[in-house]
Amino acid sequence: MQKEDCFYLGKIVKKHSFKGEVVIKLDTDEPDLYENLESVFVDLGNNLIPFFIEKSSLSKGTMFRVKFEDVDTEADAEAILRSEVYLPLDMLPKLSGDKFYYHEVIGFKVVDTSFGEVGNIVSINDSSAQPLFEIDRDGKEIFIPMIDDFIKKVDRDAKTIEVKTPEGLIDLYLE
Repeated sequence: MQKEDCFYLGKIVKKHSFKGEVVIKLDTDEPDLYENLESVFVDLGNNLIPFFIEKSSLSKGTMFRVKFEDVDTEADAEAILRSEVYLPLDMLPKLSGDKFYYHEVIGFKVVDTSFGEVGNIVSINDSSAQPLFEIDRDGKEIFIPMIDDFIKKVDRDAKTIEVKTPEGLIDLYLE
């Protein structure tokens, strides 16, 4: 399994017992969706290794206590501590309407209600306070904030996102 075929689920943040249990801090708004997992992929040395779950329980919101098969001692747990945990993309819950995962809109065409066709999304910049669509328009970069008020329609079939940006925002990048 390759990382690009997976999504980040969380990180192993601490050991829970002397019997090899660990706690995974889940990176999700809906931890309940992952309560009955059979396995996960753990990133060890840039390789995704499948780990099978013997037992697990959710505690304190996004803290997920797990006992993996063949992780039976504190030393075993220590070896996977601070590792990132992944699941295959096909395990992501399907989103509908105007909600989307960042990875699924890469390549979508952006159309502004006033400006017209803006360009294609090449990536999502989520390193700033507000995530941004990074759009390529004939070699020029255009950044549009991913604000709910700006996003008018997501059309998965046509692979387009309709936005309504403040007047002049797109022109700033083209001058």
